[in-house]
Amino acid sequence: MEEDLISKKELLDETGISYGQLYRWKRKQLIPEEWFIRKSTFTGQETFFPRVRILGRVQHILQKKDDLSLDELADKLSEPPSLYRIGLSVSQLRERNIVSVSSLERFGKPETEDIPLTFEQILNVFAADGLLSKGELSWEEADRLYQTLETHAAGYGEKGWELFFVRKMGVSFFIMALPGAALAFDEGVRLVSRLQSADLAEQLNARLSEHK
Repeated sequence: MEEDLISKKELLDETGISYGQLYRWKRKQLIPEEWFIRKSTFTGQETFFPRVRILGRVQHILQKKDDLSLDELADKLSEPPSLYRIGLSVSQLRERNIVSVSSLERFGKPETEDIPLTFEQILNVFAADGLLSKGELSWEEADRLYQTLETHAAGYGEKGWELFFVRKMGVSFFIMALPGAALAFDEGVRLVSRLQSADLAEQLNARLSEHK
């Protein structure tokens, strides 16, 4: 079972960036070397990327490239997340439209909405809200996702985590592991979504920066 991939041509068409930009960003280490995946196709060798991660990274670069040089942006991307994490209350998150009101009401502890949530707590809500907005999971599944992250995410520390959301015969479940772990699944298991804490943190920080 493989992560959802996007071809180089699809990436360039969907984002509007050029071939030159893509490979310049690679040289500047804005896009990791390991995200360039060479695969054989009926037309020969083609380059693919992990869809969710590359689209999130390109969006982030496009948002920031007018304010920061590529070298400065590369430094920002390589910073440990703890260096730039902040906390916001539920009411502040609502005002800034960081996640949907529905997700805030369900996961954001509205009874204490003026008490700041930690970055990690916001990230857990952000993860569940993102999959809900894509229609990839139900509210009951979102509850289980959020509880899984609340219970286990902190235990991975600075190394971060990777979460696999899978289904088989109508039954869904979540698996957490260290980033890059090689997992094998039974035949018939379908990967619905794959999340990495580092990618989510990057996306969340971009959203928070937009609304400072």
